Amino acid sequence: MITIQEIARDARVSTATVSRVFSNHPNVKAGIRERVLQVARSRDYHPRLSGRRRNVMLITPSRSAYPVQNYVEMVVSHLAGELAARGYRIEILPADNLDRLENIPFCGAIRIGSDEVPWNNWNARFDAPLVMIDREVTPPLPNVFSVRSNEKQGMELAVEYLFRRGHRRIGCLVSMSKLGNPLQRERYLEEALAERKLPAGKSLVRLPTEENFVEEVGKLLRNKPDAIFSPGGSGGIITAYALSLYGKRVPDDISLVVSERAMISRYCIPPQTAITQDYHALAVAAVDVIDARLRRQDFPRETVLDYQLIERDSVADRAADRPVLTNHPVPGGPGGST
Repeated sequence: MITIQEIARDARVSTATVSRVFSNHPNVKAGIRERVLQVARSRDYHPRLSGRRRNVMLITPSRSAYPVQNYVEMVVSHLAGELAARGYRIEILPADNLDRLENIPFCGAIRIGSDEVPWNNWNARFDAPLVMIDREVTPPLPNVFSVRSNEKQGMELAVEYLFRRGHRRIGCLVSMSKLGNPLQRERYLEEALAERKLPAGKSLVRLPTEENFVEEVGKLLRNKPDAIFSPGGSGGIITAYALSLYGKRVPDDISLVVSERAMISRYCIPPQTAITQDYHALAVAAVDVIDARLRRQDFPRETVLDYQLIERDSVADRAADRPVLTNHPVPGGPGGST
């Protein structure tokens, strides 16, 4: 294995300079830093992780492609709190600047809101774990981990809740946000509806974009749903707005379940029943990965967390309006007792 003495010789610097580069010392000229790192990369050398060098990179979506709001803000907020509580320093790197990653010493990276691992040879480039938030990593890659919410369970949770409350025509508006898993959600929703022998198909399960969302709500209403589930993005607030434009009252005319949005869902009129990811557990699991890898311990390649339901006031109980079919005599009725 190459030594820092050999790197120093090839880069034409002292071993002390090499050490300063690897410890991210500020008093190293950019040209010298790049020369040392280039030599190290060419020789497949990675400095060992150090408990003293506790920088974690939070790789956020490109600002030009995806405004950083809602989901990303909630994930970053919980991650920042958990990382700080465990003594890590945090650097936020937009995906537009991924090329800078090779020049920044870090002990772990967490990527939010992207389908792609930055490099398929991540483990050859970096001696640090990469945690992908809310994405499956297929095929599995060395030193790349997935911490994600259980999309199948989340979609079933919402459908089952509406079903138990007596709804039998459940419309779904799956936001085509690039940060979400819309096609996966569409499939799981159609399966959940079919399992309960409820109507599904394109007439009731729709994939609107933010630009045509209001129009898609109108098209969905033509199929006379008695409830709408609107997961992902800003779908909940846009759906509520569109329903008001179309003269529909929630929950009197139609029930509504959404994805939880901090400082929005609870303050709508009426407050919105929502499914929510367990952001705290997600942050804890992501930082657990980095802790374990710093100690050179194994960690599961995938951690899957269930959604939770927050009951508020946007879903009517239509089960009470449905006649109960029973072979048992009704107390006080014909054949019954008082």
